[in-house]
Amino acid sequence: MTAALLEVEGLRAGYGGSAVLHGVDLTVGEGQAVALLGRNGAGKSTLLSAVMGLLRPTAGSVRLQGRELAGRPANLVARSGVALVPQGRRVFADLTVEQNLQVATGRRSAGPWTPERAYRLLPQLAERRRHRADQLSGGEQQMLAIARALLLNPRLLLLDEPSDGLAPTVVARVAGLLADLRDQGLSVLLVEQDLRTAFAVADDVTVMGKGEIVHRSPTIEFRRDAALASRLLGVN
Repeated sequence: MTAALLEVEGLRAGYGGSAVLHGVDLTVGEGQAVALLGRNGAGKSTLLSAVMGLLRPTAGSVRLQGRELAGRPANLVARSGVALVPQGRRVFADLTVEQNLQVATGRRSAGPWTPERAYRLLPQLAERRRHRADQLSGGEQQMLAIARALLLNPRLLLLDEPSDGLAPTVVARVAGLLADLRDQGLSVLLVEQDLRTAFAVADDVTVMGKGEIVHRSPTIEFRRDAALASRLLGVN
């Protein structure tokens, strides 16, 4: 049995007094990739924000290998081994690729990821290292966002809709990259609307509905049950 890396228990959080998460329980194992699925407004991005320390929970626990992170600021969560690739990429548009990576390097924890290793993994970034981020394609910006997160040397990588706005061929490349990282032992929690990407990356599927976890299963079982996917996600 895979040892738990991330353990979320009874997590409640929201905005401006309005509750979004209603007692969420979630586990990600060491070296495991979990796809977090659900309809729009289910609370998926809010859950990532609460895990990352961008949103303070009102109740519950977030533990990384037994260490409590709930309520800690994002910089301390990052130092504990969690990195987030946010929706919309949010790279520094007026900085070059190299400068974007240097910013991450200045905040990194000890570990194997360096700019040189990131460039070997993503040679297209190496070719564009002196270009500003706003001169990159959407796919290149997404690769830059992932590389920047890896330079923090995380044990857990959170990704919020990495396929958003990308062409199908680029989405396939992103999915392949994430699957490779999973195979190298990195734990991944992936929020994704594109089911092909989710299924290509994730070992397990967790579905949220109205701020709660409503389903968990191995990906291979979820893929076999089209009626279940239709009922939970509204897909055909």
